[in-house]
Amino acid sequence: MEPQSHFDETRTDVNSLGRRRSVEPVLMDTAEVAAMLNMSTSWVYREASKLGLKGYKLGRGRNAKVLYKRSEIFKWLEQQKIH
Repeated sequence: MEPQSHFDETRTDVNSLGRRRSVEPVLMDTAEVAAMLNMSTSWVYREASKLGLKGYKLGRGRNAKVLYKRSEIFKWLEQQKIH
């Protein structure tokens, strides 16, 4: 009688328990926001404050990165619905 291997069963059990799960990012960079809205990055930079989107600047100078809260983007987008 051959010994049974539980390797596959253990791997399946670990996956089925959901121990590995992806986490939705909280912040989006300008390029991600632009792509999601199908607009240019320059449009996002120019219009963000008018739209009430507050950016979070990380770093200094020309290489600083501006990030936006994903929830604020979706909230603004929801407000743009035509009733």
